[in-house]
Amino acid sequence: MFITRTNCHVKWTHDARQLAAGVLLCLTLGSLVPAWAQSERASADKPSLSLHGFGTLGMTRTDNENAQFVRDLSQPQGAGTQWTAKVDSLLGIQANLHVSASTEAVFQAVTHYHADASYRPELTWAFLRHDFSPDFSLRVGRLGTEFYMLGDSRLVGYSNISVRPPSDFYGSLVFSYIDGLDISATKPMAGGLLKAKLFAGRSPEKSPFFPGILWDLQGSSLVGAYLDYQSGPWQVRLSHAQARFENEAPTDALLQVNGNPLAGLPYLLLVPEMAMARQKAHFSSVGLVYDQGPLNVQGMLNQIRHDSPAYADSTAGYLLAAYRLGTVTPYLGLSRSFSKVVPLPTSPVPGVDELTHSLVSQSYTDQVSYTLGGRWDIQKNLALKAQMDWVRGKPSSVFMFKGVQPGWDGTMTVFSLALDFVF
Repeated sequence: MFITRTNCHVKWTHDARQLAAGVLLCLTLGSLVPAWAQSERASADKPSLSLHGFGTLGMTRTDNENAQFVRDLSQPQGAGTQWTAKVDSLLGIQANLHVSASTEAVFQAVTHYHADASYRPELTWAFLRHDFSPDFSLRVGRLGTEFYMLGDSRLVGYSNISVRPPSDFYGSLVFSYIDGLDISATKPMAGGLLKAKLFAGRSPEKSPFFPGILWDLQGSSLVGAYLDYQSGPWQVRLSHAQARFENEAPTDALLQVNGNPLAGLPYLLLVPEMAMARQKAHFSSVGLVYDQGPLNVQGMLNQIRHDSPAYADSTAGYLLAAYRLGTVTPYLGLSRSFSKVVPLPTSPVPGVDELTHSLVSQSYTDQVSYTLGGRWDIQKNLALKAQMDWVRGKPSSVFMFKGVQPGWDGTMTVFSLALDFVF
């Protein structure tokens, strides 16, 4: 198993220096692997180590200065009207230690722009896998999340057709990995393969809440399962996951830096129904992929439901179609996301209801995105992509963006270039 994607900066700015440091560290880690470990002549009954790398050099800009485009909500800032590499660039190193024919240890370190506005390398995978049989396996350690179909490879540039997975669909996911375990079983059925997976663990991450303020997700429990069926060119998956938040959202810290409207009084003391700690979020999805000959079509739907009214429930979906013409693959995409607006808790204290509405409105989305792009496979393991996304939404659609200003009208055109590679 090998996933890929990369982030790199071009301007020699503070961000560029951070990224370069992260890249250097990843490459240094790779250079420490002894030559014998990479030998393909290693005996099947002896441990062997293989090393891989992956990356994306990406540049992104938009035509709207009133909001910043991000690939997902784990990024504290995004692209504006000037070209930036922070949205899509990254570099990763992956090591696979084959302990025996049935046991493998996998480690993956990635440097990219993430929650604390740095390019500090992260250990995104670190697990031990054991195959009890060809049809049944167990993994324990740090695992990539699989809330949605293709979700565990959403950071993989080269293996994805488009520059990035549709942000309307995948952008709201702030959980990238868990510390826990999963079990999977595969069974032949009706000429195809049926795979079932169960996973459980806890989050070790933090998420941007407001510029300079992080929401500590560490200790939040995540459990889920999916059924996946493959037959010929078809693949379909049904999945469900839930997250139980361990720590409260830093709402009071947000209010402190926005004029302290409650004069230091804890917000949840006035509206306790808005608490997030020990509340759950539920993620359900269905995905379908057709891939045969030159044609590849992907279609997915999801629903996110929150026990707490602090975040609006949402529905999203996308359709992506690509047609390979030799080394060139043009593609078209359509995605949609919208929130469900429901009555909110009230308070007898003057002004608190308006504050509650303002807080919840930050999680509203109501937009359609149209995508046109092309991929050129220059050579084996190297692909160049160009893409345009036209976002057409309402001014209230702010959830998928950062730094939204009063002049935001809900519309944006995003221009992207990316060079994906594996080695």
